[in-house]
Amino acid sequence: MSTKNQLKALMPSKLRDQLRVYAYRAETVARRPRFSEVSAPENGWPILLGISFPKSGTHLLNQVLLGFSEFAPFAHHIPVSFASYDGDTGQKKSVDDALAYLNSLRPLDVTAAHLLAWDAVVEQVVSEAFVPFFIYRDPRDVVVSHVFYIAEMLPDHHHHRYYAEELHTFEERLTVSILGLPDAEVEFPNIAERFSFYTAWLDCPEVLPLHFEDFIHNRRETLGKVFDHVAKRVPDLPIDREKAIDILEESVNPKSSPTFRSGKTGEWEKYFTDEHKRIFKDVAGDLLIKLGYEEDGDW
Repeated sequence: MSTKNQLKALMPSKLRDQLRVYAYRAETVARRPRFSEVSAPENGWPILLGISFPKSGTHLLNQVLLGFSEFAPFAHHIPVSFASYDGDTGQKKSVDDALAYLNSLRPLDVTAAHLLAWDAVVEQVVSEAFVPFFIYRDPRDVVVSHVFYIAEMLPDHHHHRYYAEELHTFEERLTVSILGLPDAEVEFPNIAERFSFYTAWLDCPEVLPLHFEDFIHNRRETLGKVFDHVAKRVPDLPIDREKAIDILEESVNPKSSPTFRSGKTGEWEKYFTDEHKRIFKDVAGDLLIKLGYEEDGDW
């Protein structure tokens, strides 16, 4: 480990975050003259907020939203994101934690959040201060991705030791990712219950819902929807729509994500046994239908 990284490791996480934000604010101010001829919209510049269900394309959506910095004075990186569960401890953060994060943001910020749809949080996100998006993915692919993520890619995660040492096969780990750990000291419910904390975002017309799969199989049309959603709030973006979509498409580079594994869809079919299908249908069959991934339970 380099001396620089050693110093970072010794630094309290809150202090590291504060320093990142200070540096980010200075960079943001330095970039403003580049867009001096771009007029602010009538209600002021909004914040671009990418909400994601975990393991559903968080970094991909970040890259798309940060692409707006190429033709408007939006931020060109995200200094600190927000997760409603702490990765190291598994502890669930509070509504006040989420609101404090939202209140720390400023116009023209671009940010990412695993943000639970608490009532007070929803009320703030649907205000004119934000242009919000919600990306989600076939929950069957989510649980497969979750196994690889916890067992192989994130040794500091609070569930890593359990997945890596107490569960001995991929099949066992996948079962746990579907069913959760209802008796664990740290909250880890089944996949349907985990998604239920986010469901209210789908009921908000102000929030643009996005399927991860559409970025893979129908990218240009999906990017057009993203651009149009921002353009509703910022109608005088100084760029032709098709050119903007070109730029947003160029900004997508999944392999630059630290948690990128395959970027494929439908991989669950390679890993689900008949037993996995049965238990998934028991706990989350209705969720697949609600999200449009299946028409019925015959899959």
